[in-house]
Amino acid sequence: MSFDRNIKIAPSILSADFANFGQEIQAIEAQGADWVHVDVMDGHFVPNLTFGPQAVKAFRPHVKTVMDVHLMISPVDAYIDAYADAGADVLTAHIEAGPHIHRTLQAIRAAGMKAGVALNPGTPAEAVAHLLDLTDLICVMTVNPGFGGQKFIDMTGKVRQLRQMIGDRPLHIEIDGGVDPKTAPLVATAGADVLVAGSAVFKGGSVSNPEVYGENIRAIRAAAEGQWT
Repeated sequence: MSFDRNIKIAPSILSADFANFGQEIQAIEAQGADWVHVDVMDGHFVPNLTFGPQAVKAFRPHVKTVMDVHLMISPVDAYIDAYADAGADVLTAHIEAGPHIHRTLQAIRAAGMKAGVALNPGTPAEAVAHLLDLTDLICVMTVNPGFGGQKFIDMTGKVRQLRQMIGDRPLHIEIDGGVDPKTAPLVATAGADVLVAGSAVFKGGSVSNPEVYGENIRAIRAAAEGQWT
């Protein structure tokens, strides 16, 4: 995965048809998705339970772009190798998930993946100040994690602060939560370049009507790029 700061749309398959993941992934990629976002939840760190390593491994053959795996689990370190084996390209851990995020990021990179660190809405930008050189992506949560379809929480001030802190480092800022054509310009203007969208991509479409996915992806991208600086 080479670094490219153009706007990327990363549909979250948490909003896809659970009975048809392979075709759903193929459909969103064919319709213009840049990355495929996989939300892993453990029912402990967040109040929901989703995809284990075997499920992610089953998704991998269908993903031709970048498989962006977001771990909303605690602890993290014991599962890093399993998600590396499952084929994650980017593995993101929450700074709030344990006491040794520095070690976690080192381990993610050592396992051959790009390392991401996620910040919940209540966690300040300063929390990653000493992690920037170990990190390939900062995921700014614009909802409290655990469920799809939540209302956007405005974190544009945090995004601006992070973009300033990052400087010229090749580091992505990802936004996860409530992204749609109305909110995409806000975060893109602030400096985000990877936009995770679930219901805003999948609403109204299906594997038998995938053109709607394409329309939704293009609408989010156009809105974001209209404000891109």
